[in-house]
Amino acid sequence: MSPDSVLPPPPSVPPLPRRARRFDWWQALVRVLSSIEAVRDGQVIYILLAAFSGAGLALASAQASLGRGDLNWAIGQGAAALFIAFYGANAAGLMSMDRARGVACRDGWHAVEDGLGVGHRMLAALVGALSMVAAVAAGVAGLYWVSGLPYVGPWLFVLVVPATVLLLGLAMLAVVAVVAPLTGPVVWAGASSWQACRTLWRLVRERLLQSAVLVGGLSLVTGLTGAATSVMVMAGGRVMAEASVFILGVDIKPEMLMAGLLGLSVRVIDPMLPADALPYVRAATVGGGMVFALAVVLPTVVYLRGVCEIFLALQQADQLESGDTA
Repeated sequence: MSPDSVLPPPPSVPPLPRRARRFDWWQALVRVLSSIEAVRDGQVIYILLAAFSGAGLALASAQASLGRGDLNWAIGQGAAALFIAFYGANAAGLMSMDRARGVACRDGWHAVEDGLGVGHRMLAALVGALSMVAAVAAGVAGLYWVSGLPYVGPWLFVLVVPATVLLLGLAMLAVVAVVAPLTGPVVWAGASSWQACRTLWRLVRERLLQSAVLVGGLSLVTGLTGAATSVMVMAGGRVMAEASVFILGVDIKPEMLMAGLLGLSVRVIDPMLPADALPYVRAATVGGGMVFALAVVLPTVVYLRGVCEIFLALQQADQLESGDTA
């Protein structure tokens, strides 16, 4: 018999508790920064350009109808502008969610059809979330009413002040960091209206800090994209205007050829303006308006892709912490 055979078995060692998984800030921020690649997504840009162009045309028609005194037509055309812009953004958001999830992206026509089918979910979720905010506001108003009671009111106001400051601050932060940016991605990921409300409430309770930081980072990325686009457009527009005046030989200020780049319409009322310059001014206004629309669309595309990335990052963190990586 060997000496080892008489030794008692080693005591069982209890397993170490599983270390709680922390939120991967670096990976989440990298996903937000990667949303700038959306400027290369031609399909989403095309959908947004078409939607914004249609909404702009309807809005211009509403302004013209209002100028003629046709109030009913103006209201209808204004509603059409909102409809086109909202559902066009929904279609672009669905395509951005496909890109963010790494699945086959639906084409533009199917995105428009699906956007028409899920838009009401987003509206219902927003109504539910804003109803919660209204309930908080009503509670704050009730606290102020109680503070107005004689004798005990001033004493209660000592507690009402910090309570209302915290409630209103958290409510505004929840709207800015969760409700406004993430309602769309939650619906675009396939949630119903009720599921979207529950998801938003869970994000407010458990992921408010992470969402606020990531939305702040996305705002910085979107702002830098818009600033870079504006600098590029204005620099190119200035060179274009100066060269056009010199080469075409028209006697006008270069700024008149740049008005369309700022989204402005030129109304020529100067009787001293040469007649041969008027067609060029009109053409530059139309062409500059196209460039202006593209300059507005690019930051919007980055923002839509970014909010999708933020929602997926928060969702992935929930799955990792629950041990469900499926």
